[in-house]
Amino acid sequence: MRLGVLDIGSNSAHLRIADLAPGEPPLPVRSVKSAVRLAESTDRHGVIGRPAVGRLIGAVREASAAASAAGVGELLPLATSALRDAANRDDVAAEVRAATGVELGFLSGEQEARLTFLAVRRWYGWSAGPLLLADIGGGSMELAYGAGDEPEIALSLPLGAGRLTRHHLPSRPPVRKRTRKALRAHVRSVLDEATTGLAERPAPVRAVATSKTFTQLARLCGAPKAKAGPYAPRTLARADLHGRIPELAKLPDEERAKLRGVKRSRAHQILAGAIVAEAVMDVLSLDRLDVCPWALREGIFLHRLEALAAGRPAGPPFGTAADRAGAPYPCPVPVRPSRPDAERKAVARLHAVGTG
Repeated sequence: MRLGVLDIGSNSAHLRIADLAPGEPPLPVRSVKSAVRLAESTDRHGVIGRPAVGRLIGAVREASAAASAAGVGELLPLATSALRDAANRDDVAAEVRAATGVELGFLSGEQEARLTFLAVRRWYGWSAGPLLLADIGGGSMELAYGAGDEPEIALSLPLGAGRLTRHHLPSRPPVRKRTRKALRAHVRSVLDEATTGLAERPAPVRAVATSKTFTQLARLCGAPKAKAGPYAPRTLARADLHGRIPELAKLPDEERAKLRGVKRSRAHQILAGAIVAEAVMDVLSLDRLDVCPWALREGIFLHRLEALAAGRPAGPPFGTAADRAGAPYPCPVPVRPSRPDAERKAVARLHAVGTG
């Protein structure tokens, strides 16, 4: 079957389309990415602003059209931290549904950690032994540990690179050493409290990082380029990262974006990401992390494929406490054309409210 996963994050809405077949890895077909900038458009009350909602509607409309053109049978639209935690998330989801016909679902932080762990386990296999996973997003950071398909520990912490940049760093560099030390102390305090259970587990045989933040930090510290392909080994060493943090702190965004591996869209938050990554390795006594090319979206593909193979209906992964409490999960929906009339009315309503 051909499945589309639309991942709506803090900065972008990213559609990945893949063909799924039993016994085979997800075969990538197409990728469509649109900037939505939800996190930076969220006010201090947690309300996402109207311009960002308009961008989101446009991104979902584009993704739905791309999925239809690619022959996608089912589309899984999901939102992570930025929209999940927004005070007006239900209103935003209603606007998107009225404009595009697409019903957004929400993943809990624990579900994100478990699905990403599944992807990492499948990538490295059983020879990897007990795995430790770290993933830094825009709004949250996920940690997971386990020796099987499912992690024994799955955590989601409010240590996303975008969140920390907004709340703890100045709008313009340079970032003074005392400011960096204060942020590092905050990150360490959260990690120290949250990871006590990890200290009681056997040391992981392999410690793994996923996400764009870790990928770009690894490239900054000398890992192979993307064109080397997914099978090229990539690692991030704590000592190398430690040496790059003062440089990142001095540079404005436009200069950071000229550094090896740093994308312009993430230049503003790469310093916070580096501080979190270093703190994670320090607190968990890790000298280096292997960077895995598979992450959350691949975990969703694999979870859906396993459900199909077992004849199970698609639904929340793993049956976590959050699932039992009724946390919404995006069920696959047939791809269908959007409704232009409803869309025009919704967008007009947005403009009217935004200018009223």
